[in-house]
Amino acid sequence: MTEQQTRLTHITAPEGVAPGNGYSHVVLGTGRLVAVSGQVALDADGKVVGEGDPEAQAQQVFENLERCLAAAGATFADVAKFTYYITDVAYLPAIRTVRDRFIDTERPPASSAVQVAALFRPELLLEIELFAVVGPTDR
Repeated sequence: MTEQQTRLTHITAPEGVAPGNGYSHVVLGTGRLVAVSGQVALDADGKVVGEGDPEAQAQQVFENLERCLAAAGATFADVAKFTYYITDVAYLPAIRTVRDRFIDTERPPASSAVQVAALFRPELLLEIELFAVVGPTDR
């Protein structure tokens, strides 16, 4: 295991709590907190990617999150918590498919999913924010 992976402890199912589907109920960490604002499916020019396609939008969102993490000297291995804001819970399977390309599914971050009436632009289907923990000597 790398130093990054050992900074976080994942508890997928505390005693008396049913296991989640692709997330840990508790993630503990030591180091510096990194908060990444909600990311949506906008490319570097601010254009919507994947209009009407939740999987394409999720791919762009996770690529944006990856870039934000890199700017903080972090990777998805450092992520402690995701919060998903989606306009329809029916998009969750597509979002999870993409998420699983980016995270270690054996050590998934904690997460919350919230269905919202709308995002700031009508063609956007999801927004994801995250918290990560990086070591004191990172970045």
